[in-house]
Order: sequence, then C-alpha cells, then structure tokens
Amino acid sequence: MSKSPDAFRTISEVADWLGVQPHVLRFWESRFNQVKPVKRAGGRRYYRPNDMRLLGGIKKLLHEDGITIKGVQRILREQGVAHVSSVSQGLDEMANLEPAPDANVVVPFTAKPAPPHEQIHLDLGDAQKPEPTPAPAPPKAEPAAQAQPSYPDASPLLGGIATLAWTRDAFDDQLLSQIAPIAQELRSVLNRIENRSAG
Repeated sequence: MSKSPDAFRTISEVADWLGVQPHVLRFWESRFNQVKPVKRAGGRRYYRPNDMRLLGGIKKLLHEDGITIKGVQRILREQGVAHVSSVSQGLDEMANLEPAPDANVVVPFTAKPAPPHEQIHLDLGDAQKPEPTPAPAPPKAEPAAQAQPSYPDASPLLGGIATLAWTRDAFDDQLLSQIAPIAQELRSVLNRIENRSAG
C-alpha cells in the first residue's frame, strides 16, 4: 500500500528518494536552518512534502550545480525557500521507490566459501637461493601427562620465508646488513606499543 503524496516521510525514505545517506540529511539540517522536519518522541524525524522539496533543491544546488554550502545559504537568504524548492526533483518520483523492507523479516544468509590459502615466496635478491628446508612433520600426539617438547634447533612450521629466515646460513652478510635497520625500527615500534599497552 503506497503512501499519499501529502504523507510525512521518514529520514530513510527521504534519503532513498534523494539517493543520499541519512546522515547527509542530518548534516544539511545543521547547516540550513530552513530545514525543519517534525521531530517525534525519541528524536525521529518526519519530513513534510515542503521539507522534501527544499532538501531536493539543496541537493541539486550542492551536488549537480556544484555550489558550496555557503553559496546555497546565500541563495536561501536572497532568493528564498520557494526558489530553492522549485529546482527540486519531483515528488512523484517518490511513488516509484519500493517500500522499505520490514525490519522483522529474516533474510537467509549464505556465506561465500573462503578462498584457498596460497603460499607466498619472497625473493630477497639472493643470486643463489638455497632450496628451502622442508618443514618438519608435526609431532605425534603424546599422552596428556607429558609436556609439549620445544624445538630450539628446528625451523618453524610456517614454511616459505619463515623457514629460510630461521637458519642463519640462508642469508649472506650483505643482505643481513640491509635488513638490520628495518628490524631495529620494527623493534623500536613494537617496544613503544608494548610500553603504551603496559602503562
């Protein structure tokens, strides 16, 4: 059932009609004191047809004609609300909008499957890249009574660049000297973050 052309409209309906977000209408209300929607309990705004025509004129002047907010304010002062309202799009376009969906209707949601993870290999500029050492197989499940073993000499189970970085012999001294300033800067950033979160 469609509303009468003289019916009051909600902020969402007017925003859809104008093709803007509701916060834009609230912003315009703060900049143009001529925009005075009816406010009900809870601060809900209802726009009369004249309010809508004024907002439509403001939108045209700002978005289509490229006039600044101060320029539109000057036009409203000098030429009046009737002039600005006269350049608005027609209210008959409001009837073409579909009614807003009922907030109580549940729409089924189907999640898209996650894309497969790809291994990223970084070329660190080493002329003779050593073959990456394969990641060790995960340890077999042990009874709960035993503690998890540590692997101080084994490469991490990440593979790729992390595996290469784990062993010192995978990089030459020149490459390490190039990476060192970056690592020091990263360490200082991490220290600042830790200090802020601790304090």
